[in-house]
Amino acid sequence: MKASKYIAFLLLIAIIGTSIYISVQPNSFEVSRSRNIKAPAAVIYSNVIDYKNWKDWSSWVEADPEMTITLPEQTKGVGAFYTWEDKDGVGTMKTLEAVANKYIKQQMQFEDFPPSEIIWDFKTNPNGSTDVTWTISGKDLPFGFKAFSIFSGGMEKQIAPHYERSLEKLDSIIVAEMKKYSITVNGTTRHSGGYYLYQTTSCKISELEKRIHEILPKMGNYALNNNITLAGTPFINYIKWDEDNNAVIFSACIPTTEQVITAEGDHMLTGKFESFRAIKTTLKGNYSHLKEAWETTMEYIPKNGFEFAENGPMLETYVTDPIITPNPANLVTEIYIAIKDIEE
Repeated sequence: MKASKYIAFLLLIAIIGTSIYISVQPNSFEVSRSRNIKAPAAVIYSNVIDYKNWKDWSSWVEADPEMTITLPEQTKGVGAFYTWEDKDGVGTMKTLEAVANKYIKQQMQFEDFPPSEIIWDFKTNPNGSTDVTWTISGKDLPFGFKAFSIFSGGMEKQIAPHYERSLEKLDSIIVAEMKKYSITVNGTTRHSGGYYLYQTTSCKISELEKRIHEILPKMGNYALNNNITLAGTPFINYIKWDEDNNAVIFSACIPTTEQVITAEGDHMLTGKFESFRAIKTTLKGNYSHLKEAWETTMEYIPKNGFEFAENGPMLETYVTDPIITPNPANLVTEIYIAIKDIEE
């Protein structure tokens, strides 16, 4: 009898001691993890702000394939939310605030526990990569929450590994998405031709992309400053391509609705293409795949019984603007190579 009373007394002391220990634990918590991702902030933000993408990189989903995720009609932007249910209960995540490409604030509610605040920060680096920081925090924690946290090993132990794995998967998915591309030979078409402003220059093939990025913005500013109406997107007309000597001669062009008379000191000339028959190819993806797109088109022409038009235009048209298309996988470029008309 005395032994049982002694044991009961020890248990009571242990319970009281544990309760005191739980009570004096901090009333708040914060867990944060960061990862550098070699992608523009806009591309990463676009993925994270839309809950329909979360199942692809969430380590919780990876660890529990039986988890049920319910998506409402709105999954993207402020006011969007989703719910999940697993063996531990039901949770909800909702977006409260967002600053495009910079910041997202969310609220997570799991069962009857107090809500937690989720913050995403996207910091752009000079080299074009982005530091992504994902933070969860809570305050005014009740006794039950603190007890659950302690017996589960603490919030850091519970959450940090999931954050690290999720960011790793997000990184992998983003980089893989940016590498996607497709080359489609659309076949014969009739290019409408028309007036255009142009500058002709030469450079090493290895410096071509840099030179194009230098010239075209200046031409666009010239058109804007002189109230010139454009008739489409900028393009390059390749005049000579010399692989052996690493040299290229090309004209950087912007189409205009009418003939423009330029001043002698403007370093701009006006040209005009007559309508011509061409083989058209569309590249969707990074400009780094243009060489393959050109080679594919050049092979297609003789293989399919067409003949190159002597001194005909060889155009590379930039349908999308890379400034407003941060994901290179969404860039669209069209190639037009002039071929002889049927009657020629």
